[in-house]
Amino acid sequence: MSGHSLIKYLVENWIEALGVATCVWSTWLTTKRKILTWPIGLVSDFAYLAVFYHARLYAGALLILGGLPMNFYGWWYWVKGVRDEGEVRVVRLSARSLIVGLIAGFLGGVALGLWMNHAHAALPWLDSMLTSYSVLGGWWSVRKHIANWWLWIAVNLVYVGEFVSQHLLLTAMLYIGLIALSVVGIRDWRRSALAWEAAEAEEASQVAACGA
Repeated sequence: MSGHSLIKYLVENWIEALGVATCVWSTWLTTKRKILTWPIGLVSDFAYLAVFYHARLYAGALLILGGLPMNFYGWWYWVKGVRDEGEVRVVRLSARSLIVGLIAGFLGGVALGLWMNHAHAALPWLDSMLTSYSVLGGWWSVRKHIANWWLWIAVNLVYVGEFVSQHLLLTAMLYIGLIALSVVGIRDWRRSALAWEAAEAEEASQVAACGA
């Protein structure tokens, strides 16, 4: 794509471009566990609400609408964590919660797929399953679980193919970038979790020494 063609594409699809820019910014802020990720993410959500509706990806649009309350909750929950613990602390996901979450994601995808198929949405089953697991990924992100990044890698790999098929090329490139940012998120959140666990172990050791 030439420079002129790219500029023309961005001008004609400025809402999608806005969604891309704010989504990348918000995701990068999430890897760094910054509170600003939530308001920036809301801008991206509203931009993509318009994009998905126009592309008839209704399940994706529904995901954004349904996710707005969760975004506000995540904003509040992260601020509370900073106030109580001094930073956004990473929390490990239990095996039971992992299994329950994955099953719930599948069942949610089936239920939403039945609805979207009846509504004659584009790619109703695939989009619905991706939407359901995106809700799960969003919830795990809100609750500060490292597992959210692994789930986003899997979901976004499939999303890339879906967006290419719908000729949303800028968004497809965005999701390739989000996969790379997810790898950064895994690295940074794991480091944070290990640092917290080391600090807690040292504190417990000091308490035990004082009590001896």
